[in-house]
Amino acid sequence: MVCALRGGLGLGKTTLTKGIAQALGIDTAITSPTYTIVNEYSGTLPLYHIDVYRLGGVDEFELIDASHYIYSDGVCVIEWSEKVASLLPVDTVFITLEHSGMEKRIITIQHEKLERCLHEHFST
Repeated sequence: MVCALRGGLGLGKTTLTKGIAQALGIDTAITSPTYTIVNEYSGTLPLYHIDVYRLGGVDEFELIDASHYIYSDGVCVIEWSEKVASLLPVDTVFITLEHSGMEKRIITIQHEKLERCLHEHFST
């Protein structure tokens, strides 16, 4: 599973990743991989936390062997994913974070299969 996070500085992308890690049973401290690019954690599923903020785009993303993480049997969370959107799988979950006041966020989750399922079950 790939979770592509979108949103500016300080919106909570790493905090959201901490919640995903907790759900995977990971009790290791989750830190932003801004300088290391990729942090790997072991849980009920592996978690690959990638920050592409400092990468120049898709070419550099491919140089870190991105397909290894994206097509793994784990969960791959990518911060600043808009920089590499063209390489993401079709079933990627897109999560956009936006400010809504000082301490509030609007979180929008987009996933084609989920949207189709919700539409089929809840539209009249």
